Formats: sequence, structure tokens, C-alpha cells
Amino acid sequence: QVQLVESGGGLVQPGGSLRPSCAASGSIFSIAAMEWHRQAPGKQRELVATIAIGGRTNYADSVKGRFTISRDSAKKTVYLQMNSLKPEDTAVYYCRRSGTNDWGQGTQVTVSS
Repeated sequence: QVQLVESGGGLVQPGGSLRPSCAASGSIFSIAAMEWHRQAPGKQRELVATIAIGGRTNYADSVKGRFTISRDSAKKTVYLQMNSLKPEDTAVYYCRRSGTNDWGQGTQVTVSS
């Protein structure tokens, strides 16, 4: 149905910022809510943030106030602005179209000195 490609991860020091992107390819004829998830080694994948069709956003308590999810519909891209990063934010970050099995391949975020 759609291909999602994450980019923009990397290595950052504690307190730093990153802004991963999730770009969709192919035609999308119905707008869907989007999600960011993350998975650390040996741990379960967890939902980090969601953005609804109408723009309402929700965040996991662990990232609330530090992360912001946004969307550029013209570019078919969703973003995750991550500020005040902590070592425990280290994970592979994945995007997903809500209610589907359309996942990206993930982008690595490492927070370390």
C-alpha cells in the first residue's frame, strides 16, 4: 500500500536534539493517523507519539514535553522533534500508519557522551 522510510537518526550527546523524518512513497488516497515507535535492544517496542488526522497529538509520559510529532502533508512526511535527549531514549525509531501493518525500516538514535 505504501512504503515508509525513516531517516535523521544518529549519535547525539545527552541534552542534544534530533529530528528524524518518515517519508511515504506511493499514492495515498486516504489520510491516516501516524505514529512513532521505538525499540531498545532486548526490550519491547513502545509507542512514543501519535498524530491524528485532525492534528491531535499524544505522547508517552516518558517523552512528554521533550518530543513533538508533526506532519507535512504536501511532502507526505512525518517528523519527530526530539529535544533534551537522555541515554534512555537510545533505540531504533520506527514510524507506522495507524491501523495498518505499514512500518518503516527504522532509524537508529543513540544518546551517549
